[in-house]
Amino acid sequence: MKFKTLLFAALLLLSASTVSAQNYRTGVGARVGFFNGITVKHFVSPGNALEGIVNFRWGGAIITGMYEWQQPIHSAPGLDYYLGVGAHIGFFDKYKWDEDQSTVFGADLVAGLEYTFPTAPFSIALDYKPAFNFIGDNHIWADGVALSLRFNIN
Repeated sequence: MKFKTLLFAALLLLSASTVSAQNYRTGVGARVGFFNGITVKHFVSPGNALEGIVNFRWGGAIITGMYEWQQPIHSAPGLDYYLGVGAHIGFFDKYKWDEDQSTVFGADLVAGLEYTFPTAPFSIALDYKPAFNFIGDNHIWADGVALSLRFNIN
């Protein structure tokens, strides 16, 4: 009887610790917003992730790498908030509708919410990602608000 009680307590404790941790390791999906593209998010620890984004626009692409801090919102199971910093590089054939090829390089910030479905291997995220170009087209610009839908892999 003691063994069953101990086993039940151990399973309960294990399930409680799993709920507080991120319940996927890597997510791959689409990012839809001002720039459309693909996103890959990989957790290096329960609250820290690396995200790669490739957006397509103006006959070219922007590649962005982000480091993100993600934490649960305890009053809403499955819902997390995240903040991050990163950098981007972009190559365009027809940037601003002229014929010159343009290259941009700069820094990015991100703030968003992510919901991970408890019974399906998907997550959905809504975020805002402003950026600043240091090289090429020097001004602050924003990808605006974007929606990401990812297929999650453990």
